[in-house]
Amino acid sequence: MINRRHIRVKVMQSVYAMIKSHDDDIVKEEKFIKFSIKKMFDLYVLLLQLLVEVQKLAEQKQEISKKKYLATKEDLSPNRKFVENKLIKKIAESTSISLHIESQHLINWSKDDEYVKIIWDKLQKSALFSDYLTTEEDSFNVDKSFVIDFFREIVAPNTKLAEYFEDENITWVDDIPFVNTWVLRSLKKQKATSTFSLGSLYKNQDDLDFVSELFKKVILNHHTFENDIKIHTPNWESDRIADMDMILIKMGACEFLNFPMIPTKVTINEYIEIAKDYSSEKSGYFVNGVLDKLSKEFDKDKKIVKVGRGLL
Repeated sequence: MINRRHIRVKVMQSVYAMIKSHDDDIVKEEKFIKFSIKKMFDLYVLLLQLLVEVQKLAEQKQEISKKKYLATKEDLSPNRKFVENKLIKKIAESTSISLHIESQHLINWSKDDEYVKIIWDKLQKSALFSDYLTTEEDSFNVDKSFVIDFFREIVAPNTKLAEYFEDENITWVDDIPFVNTWVLRSLKKQKATSTFSLGSLYKNQDDLDFVSELFKKVILNHHTFENDIKIHTPNWESDRIADMDMILIKMGACEFLNFPMIPTKVTINEYIEIAKDYSSEKSGYFVNGVLDKLSKEFDKDKKIVKVGRGLL
């Protein structure tokens, strides 16, 4: 499922786009954020299904080899450890994955099957694959460990696959690292006794509401937040603050004042990490300094009211 940090990233991107384009269609942009988050789920499913398609291709190759005119003993009796991998079979048999693929018409791996072949070629030439085939133990845990390594070492870092996803959907450019982690987390928690289920995109209704509320409150009040920043940070001139840093600081200020359940320290830490990933080298330190200053000034002026978890 998507987490709050990635929701913040999505909101940041849309706020940046609206401010830079001087667009005022909030409704359209809000729909776009939710659409781009929904498309992340498609990317997640496609990566899981890619494992299944590679397994299918491996089995097809074995069946073709059996029909060779001068078939070898190995051709006639191939090692079926990979084509019978228990975790990948669970993914292949998942009703929730099949329904999602059908409902969203995700035909990527039949339409662009060369990428399945690219991954299969990388896999079969790897030491990881040869070591797995020679492992004597036949268990779900061995199969699971192999699939995790297969995804981490071969699928996730493949540049051709990443380029393909970027060409398919512009919003996937920044989603790929997060979704790769999401897939790995799903693989690691799978148990031998349970079926593979997709689960939900959002943790709960609060996270779904957080998308809209954070976006709208930042956009509708960003001039007010900018004034607050000018008043409380006289040592920094706003026109010399990087655009992305300014947006992150505004989003942090918005959370201080409008989200009583989110602890101030959580807000600061989240935007420090986002700044490190999406702004300049020193942005993490700068955003930390400004948000810390703002939080103290807001608290002194009794503008920050936190309740429940937000008190921590």
